[in-house]
Amino acid sequence: MDIVLITTVIASLFVVIGAAEPLAARLRLPFSVILAVLGVLIGAGAIFFLRTELTDALNPVAEAILGLPIRSNVFLYVFLPTLLFQATLGMNLRRMLDDWVPILVLAVVAVVVATLSVGYALSWVSTLPLAACLLIGAIVSTTDPSAVVTIFRSISAPRRLARIIEGESLLNDAAAIALFGLFMGFVMLGIPDPRLGDALARFPMLIAGGAFTGWIAARVAVWVMALFARHELAQISISVALPYLAYIGAEQSIGASGVIAVVAAGLTLNLAGPGRLPPQSWANLREIWDVLAHWAGALIFILAALLIPRLLEQVRFGDFALVGVVIVAAIAARGVILFALLPVLARLRLSPPVERPYRAAILWGGLRGAVTLALALAVTESARVPDDIQRVVGILATGFTLFTLIVQGTTLRWVIGRLGLDRLSPLDEALSRQVVAVALQTVREDVARTTENYELGHDIVRSEAKRFGERLGDAVKSAEDSADILDRDRITLGLIALAGHERDTILVRVRERTISARMAERVLSDADRLIEGARSNGRNGYQRAARRSVAYGQAFRVALLLHNRLGVSRPLVQLTADRFEALLSQRLILRDLGAFIDGRIRRIHGRRVAELLHELLARRIEAVETALEGMRLQYPGYAEELERRFIRRTALRLEEREYQAMRDDGLVGAEVYTALTQDLQVRRAAAEERPRLDITLRRSDLVRQFPPFAELDDAMLQRLGRALKTRYVNSGDIVVRKETGAKSVYFIASGAVELETAGQSWRLGRREMFGQMAILLNKSPRTEVRAIAPSTLLVLDEARFRRLLRGSKALRDAVRASAEKRGIAAEDLFADQDAAIDDR
Repeated sequence: MDIVLITTVIASLFVVIGAAEPLAARLRLPFSVILAVLGVLIGAGAIFFLRTELTDALNPVAEAILGLPIRSNVFLYVFLPTLLFQATLGMNLRRMLDDWVPILVLAVVAVVVATLSVGYALSWVSTLPLAACLLIGAIVSTTDPSAVVTIFRSISAPRRLARIIEGESLLNDAAAIALFGLFMGFVMLGIPDPRLGDALARFPMLIAGGAFTGWIAARVAVWVMALFARHELAQISISVALPYLAYIGAEQSIGASGVIAVVAAGLTLNLAGPGRLPPQSWANLREIWDVLAHWAGALIFILAALLIPRLLEQVRFGDFALVGVVIVAAIAARGVILFALLPVLARLRLSPPVERPYRAAILWGGLRGAVTLALALAVTESARVPDDIQRVVGILATGFTLFTLIVQGTTLRWVIGRLGLDRLSPLDEALSRQVVAVALQTVREDVARTTENYELGHDIVRSEAKRFGERLGDAVKSAEDSADILDRDRITLGLIALAGHERDTILVRVRERTISARMAERVLSDADRLIEGARSNGRNGYQRAARRSVAYGQAFRVALLLHNRLGVSRPLVQLTADRFEALLSQRLILRDLGAFIDGRIRRIHGRRVAELLHELLARRIEAVETALEGMRLQYPGYAEELERRFIRRTALRLEEREYQAMRDDGLVGAEVYTALTQDLQVRRAAAEERPRLDITLRRSDLVRQFPPFAELDDAMLQRLGRALKTRYVNSGDIVVRKETGAKSVYFIASGAVELETAGQSWRLGRREMFGQMAILLNKSPRTEVRAIAPSTLLVLDEARFRRLLRGSKALRDAVRASAEKRGIAAEDLFADQDAAIDDR
């Protein structure tokens, strides 16, 4: 085919893509639906003009459209990796991990259930072999959430809901394509009724092999990109090669899932990239991938739609009944997951609750698209698949896709309206009024400053100021006097505004490079949790999210276990350094929020709400300072190194701003400015390097801070430091249970705990100990110990504690003093210990 003609057709398709987006917005229909309709019309028109005798003038164009080299491999090897890879780069992984249960349920469990439901339903009503029926089920089980996500965003649906759907989309493509490859193999081998256990047994190997391949490829790519730190275009080029090499490597080298490899590679780059690449390079890389994914998504849709008329040429009357079976089975399977399984998981607190209207919208919004058509095309192209199976697969997959696009896609917005999801709640209405009031106050201040710089007529300025003041007064009164807003809702609105301002402040600090790119995602995720917690559960939700931001996560506990049991220290070093930097970043941000409360929130919600928010903010600052002090005690000097790094980064930012101002004012030329900025980039790269944290040589310094150990010599301190084990506990965690009692002695390095026994309670803080009474009295006093703040505990086993007690008078005095506080006679406490000394 003439290359000029092919280029013309492809360029024309880009024109169609460009026109489809404004057309979709005007018709209020999903973009994918418009693309599919235009693709079908173009394909049908090409067939019509090629076969009609009315004119032959358009035959070359029709032949070029129908003769485009569109094969399933083009979709699977060119377009699909682009879409999957960009989706992983755009994900907030920390927030996705919060909802991993519903995401996996919808992405993996729902795909398997839909595959089996459609497969067995077709096998009961048709003469197709079971393998072919299951193959059809795998093809139609993948969903395209772009339509429902776009609409949810336009109606301000909860971010968590859109995030769950996006995560489902990413993983269900991988799961469905993996199952497709599995059953496609059975069909090509002529195995009509494969044993389901044997089929699913191969499924984990496909996933594990693909994940490992993608991880290895991404780690190599990150290493190479870090070597090209000063060459942004080279880094972007490496990122473009990564998904394709990972896909081909997994598929062709080890026979694993290429889709899983692409997803694993993207997730790995998402995690490692911000810390290894310059912030601007990372931002530009993601922008490039956004454009590539937009083009790939639009092309895959419109090119697949071009094939629909051809796939439906051999349709028979009986095929409509089979399409109906597929529709009913697929919707029923998805309904079971949404309305039966998800509520059970929510009651078990394994999943966030999803309200019934949103579940109904997700059910009706489960559109199928280009991936389904591409997989069906792969079946119709295979010479090893019987012709009758090719025909049925193509027709059923195409018919089901058309139903979801034309029927569900065009009515989705109407369904959402009927469910009432497009109407703002009273709280959201109040929030919008608050936003208007706050925005207008800012505008008035900015306009007042602007008019001072121009010689405008005094009367004009006064009249416009009066007019604007009246509008502002109405907006503030509307925000203050809303009758349907309770006091607790005003507090919620204030917390949402405070968390939103915290997020904006973080973004400003990231752009200024005051907060490193490595920490940007983490602190932004914490701010998002604050917003969502306040929206869903008010003050309690905000406080839970705030406590979580300073708590020790499960990953930290696993890293500590690896360090203590296996001697693998690198994960603990990385997470500890991240925690240090995150706490310093939080402290930096929190201290700027008080002015926002006094300047904005007090004007809207009054003094009482402002005072309450100040109290909550003070608690957060205290929690951060407590956690940071605990880290300083364990690793003295490291916080100071991070603070010096912050000062250096701030100085470099100010220096860069001065150079830009001089260039804009014409004081320096382009050559001088380039030389200055190149030198600046070298020094910035050095300042971005985080100081190395040594977690092995600081234990003795920490132990020395406990008064009972102050008299020990350096050798004894080193041995004691090695014997002590570190345990991190969060606020509310039970350290010692009444049923088991203490079997070790705990020294509080940071934080605080509460002891409760026989109806009495004591609070212990830093440099105090507990657990020694149960050991020395040889009985369990049925004492429960609970942490009341994130705490770092040093744990010493009983045998070492007794040996240390025999040789340390200071430790004996400390134990005696703690016993006297609790009314325990020292003679009873040391009876066994004194007898042991006498025996010696």
